[in-house]
Amino acid sequence: MSGIRYVRGDATVPSVKGVKVIAHVCNDLGGWGKGFVLEVSRRWPEPEAAYRAWHRDRAANDFGLGAVQFVQVEPYVWVANMVGQRGIRTGSKGVPVRYEAIDTALARLADKAADLGASVHMPRIGCGLAGGTWSRIEPLIAHRLVARGVPVTVYDPGD
Repeated sequence: MSGIRYVRGDATVPSVKGVKVIAHVCNDLGGWGKGFVLEVSRRWPEPEAAYRAWHRDRAANDFGLGAVQFVQVEPYVWVANMVGQRGIRTGSKGVPVRYEAIDTALARLADKAADLGASVHMPRIGCGLAGGTWSRIEPLIAHRLVARGVPVTVYDPGD
């Protein structure tokens, strides 16, 4: 048992009380326009604007694989933009997902969630456009978040 709760629904509308962090994986190119980020942008404009500014000013900040940007979108809701994929296309170096970067980002997410006393909500990160496999991502979540006592809910799209 991984300790991760699985539900059907939309990860942008977690139905639990308390502080919540909605986590998702971004690419390292500054691109925002396909996949789960569209759901995020439908609800809040701030995460996309913050991500684009973070990428634009990357020479002066920590933007890069494994980095996480936390954007508060409601009094009790944060969005974690986690840079966990190299580029956006499958090519000679394989799929875009970078498991080491996701692992690093999840460790940072765990620290923030613990500081906030927050639960974490996400789709199956790294497994859509990034091309990753859940069997490699799930243990990272269990190790970095669940093992530290952070409640995690993973959302699969509803019918």
